[in-house]
Parts: sequence; structure tokens; C-alpha cells
Amino acid sequence: MTTKKMTVNMKENSENKPMAAMFVQVASRYESKIYLELQDKRINAKSIMGMMSIALTPGDELFVSCDGNDETEAIEGIENFLQA
Repeated sequence: MTTKKMTVNMKENSENKPMAAMFVQVASRYESKIYLELQDKRINAKSIMGMMSIALTPGDELFVSCDGNDETEAIEGIENFLQA
């Protein structure tokens, strides 16, 4: 399992739902299990309902945990998405 602290640097989106859907699409590219930890919530990054339950905003700090054969690639892919 790989865990990394990340900061959301993407431009703020006025509507969170499309960003949540894009995040799920990015996470679903990987075989690994991917979880986000933000404040007191732990969210399955491949779950649209889970992602819609949080509102990521620029400056948010979160932990991303990936567990699986492609966990290194998954961490990098998620980090690249959060930096866009």
C-alpha cells in the first residue's frame, strides 16, 4: 500500500459533480483500490456517490492511499489530476 499527502491545486469548479465524475474516471483507470482521506471522511475514489459527498476545493490537503499492482502509477495519476 502506498499513501501520499496531496494538496488540491486544480482550478475551482463552480459545479462539483463534473469534477467528481472526472476524478472517478481517472481513478477507474487503475486496478488498485484507491481511497481519499479528507478531514474525517474516507472515500472510495472509484465511487461516484462517495466523491459527490465531498467538495474538493483548491488548497485542500488530503491523503491518497492506493493498494494494488499499479499503486505507484495510480498515485502519480491522481496527483497529476489534482494539479491540473
